[in-house]
Amino acid sequence: MNFATNVFINCPLDETYINDLLKPMLYIIIKNGYNPRLSLEVSDSGEVRLKKITEIIKSCKSSIHDLSLVKAKKAKEFARMNMPFELGIDYGLRKSGTNPLNEKQFLILEATKYDYMKAISDINGFDIKVHSNKTEKVFDCMYSWFSETLKINKQEPPLKTFYDFIDFNTSLFEEKVLKFGSDKIAKNYIEKISIPEYIQEIIERV
Repeated sequence: MNFATNVFINCPLDETYINDLLKPMLYIIIKNGYNPRLSLEVSDSGEVRLKKITEIIKSCKSSIHDLSLVKAKKAKEFARMNMPFELGIDYGLRKSGTNPLNEKQFLILEATKYDYMKAISDINGFDIKVHSNKTEKVFDCMYSWFSETLKINKQEPPLKTFYDFIDFNTSLFEEKVLKFGSDKIAKNYIEKISIPEYIQEIIERV
């Protein structure tokens, strides 16, 4: 894979987040000719997780850091610190003065505007985009970032890409129904699909 077109995704890995936000990001990244990279792509109990994540970050010119779940949702629940920690690693590499790491570019996301300032105010001044935990809104955020930061011209409108994403998932389900001969098995496949498999499904169809 090419450093220039690799995109590291640092985000929550809850089932709801994966279905509503991560999968759309993967679709957009691949559709624009880039390669999504994230910790879920490799499962190796013999490798230290932080080392694996750091190596992936080093391989990517661009990164998406979602800080939408750094705040605990209920009493006695711990806040999620992995995302800001990995952002810190990435920022440190960007400022290391080492070529090509000093060329790194970021997209920072949050669910509610200015929430990040309550958890990590040091990044005040960064261009942080708000997805409101809504799938359709992610397409707006990604469209703007690819245009403004990665300088991708002539993208299709974000609403069109959103509709294409819905069509892709519908088509994927219908193909699996034909393959397995069962709606139930096809649904189970879609629900249990690993991220590397999902990425490959997109690559084969986009």
